[in-house]
Amino acid sequence: MTATRRLAAILAADVAGYSRLMGADEEGTLERLKALRRELLDPKIAEHHGRIVKTTGDGLLVEFASVIDAVRCAVEIQQATPERNTGIGADNHIELRIGINLGDVIVEGDDLYGDGVNIAARIEALADAGGVLVSNTVHEHVRDRLPFLFEDLGEQQVKNIARPVRVYRVRDASAAKNSSTQTPSVLPLPNKPSIAVLPFANMSGDPEQEYFADGMVEEITTAIARLPWLFVIARNSSFTYKGKAVDVKQVARELGVRYVLEGSVRKAGTRVRITGQLIDTATGAHIWADRFDGVLDDIFELQDQVASSVVGAIEPKLQKSEIERVARKPSANLGAYDLYLRALEQFHKYTKESMCEGVALLERALVLDSSYAPAAAMIGWCRVLQREGWQLVSDAEATDALRLARHAMEAGKDDPDALWMAGHAILLFGGDLAGAASAFDRAVMLNPNSAHAWMAHGFASYCQNRPGPAIEGFERAMRLSPLDPQIHLFTCGLAFAHIAAGRYEEAMEWADQSLRELPRYRASIHVKVALCAHLGRLEEARDWLCRLREILPGLTIAWYKARFATGWLAPQIADFYVEGLRKAGLPEE
Repeated sequence: MTATRRLAAILAADVAGYSRLMGADEEGTLERLKALRRELLDPKIAEHHGRIVKTTGDGLLVEFASVIDAVRCAVEIQQATPERNTGIGADNHIELRIGINLGDVIVEGDDLYGDGVNIAARIEALADAGGVLVSNTVHEHVRDRLPFLFEDLGEQQVKNIARPVRVYRVRDASAAKNSSTQTPSVLPLPNKPSIAVLPFANMSGDPEQEYFADGMVEEITTAIARLPWLFVIARNSSFTYKGKAVDVKQVARELGVRYVLEGSVRKAGTRVRITGQLIDTATGAHIWADRFDGVLDDIFELQDQVASSVVGAIEPKLQKSEIERVARKPSANLGAYDLYLRALEQFHKYTKESMCEGVALLERALVLDSSYAPAAAMIGWCRVLQREGWQLVSDAEATDALRLARHAMEAGKDDPDALWMAGHAILLFGGDLAGAASAFDRAVMLNPNSAHAWMAHGFASYCQNRPGPAIEGFERAMRLSPLDPQIHLFTCGLAFAHIAAGRYEEAMEWADQSLRELPRYRASIHVKVALCAHLGRLEEARDWLCRLREILPGLTIAWYKARFATGWLAPQIADFYVEGLRKAGLPEE
């Protein structure tokens, strides 16, 4: 039989917790699953012109000629499913996970093969119970044609697919509106002047200069943020507005700030022009605007001029010497600085490939300026994130990251970003909890507006079994960066902190939120397994352990004991994880 190819929308679905349901009530589960197929799934699929390609016990693979039909069908199925669980105990609910991809498939008889199918199945595995996830190709085709909201979950590395897949969560717009009505998202203003620095427009006419404009904003934000009497939103949250038409009043509501700074950067040859305008969001009035021209040799002075002018407009009594005192001079070598900005752009993409590219750029920067603390520290932080996300760090890489982190902490003792990034590396690669905690404390002192310094401070407190300061650190991080693309780090941190406090149900809520934000985040899955086991939800713990072992094949209790052996985590918390994983069925060796 000759195989052919065609473009198709592929919907993959399965039952969340199927093995647990079958173990509890095999006959009842099968009967309810058959009824669900007969009364809901098959009619909905037919209504939206889908073709069932195959079934696998609890799963379905469906082909649609129209991607719009596929998404509509999925959402309607998920909307109708809860009604079918009425009167049934929560432990016996049948809930579906659905993933949809649009791609090229291989057709052989009635069956379909290829990456177009595989990606749909992998996306479905990332979905929450009752959820619908779609690939970027689906999102591009339907985002302006359906009355649904699409929440960007970022790029996900999925099994047996070479490149990361950008994934979106589909939400019903009316349900989301009702939810937002019940829980307003407007953040209250802090009790000090508050500001968000939005991404500056790149006016150079060269897309390759985008990193340079973003780097300028990073430096200006850092200079302003180090003033303790200002409340400054973290760069990660401000940059969620990049490339969008901005309503400053909406920004003010979503970020909880009084002032918004926006502007542009033009780089031509060796000359640079920075323009900026400061807006009072309460009135919409422009309270300051200016233009700064210079050459690349003066770039750090230009940044300081912009920062000084902005804070001077907010607080006229501010003396220029104050901003000069806290201004960061990252490197005397402009080539190293340029490489650092390019690495920063890669880092914020937060993918396996971009992390590797970022490390390579940072290593080149250190060849040009071996004393450049932020570059050395960021290598350590990248290695930490790689280990937590993609298991790419060799012993040699970890040793080198630790060496660079120690160097960064010495050379960058007055640089808050260098301190918190390097501190993570000496904690997790070197087991030096006291040294890391000291670095994090100093980072917060130097920049009380650094969301990630507060996150680091919270993490060190958790490792020391100090739940109160840990919760404070992670909550401050979330307030300083409420739209952070890496907010899963903050929510997972709150799960850690509530475990230290012995509040397991609250910890579970935060772990679930972190997994909604990044479904394959290993640290949150570790937490989920241990919490389910300690709460007596052993079947669920085993299901999550299976997911964890897909990411970390060969995982054992001995691996965990070796990881905790350096003493970076309080013994009682380390024992919580070891015992929880043992209860879930993780082998000893």
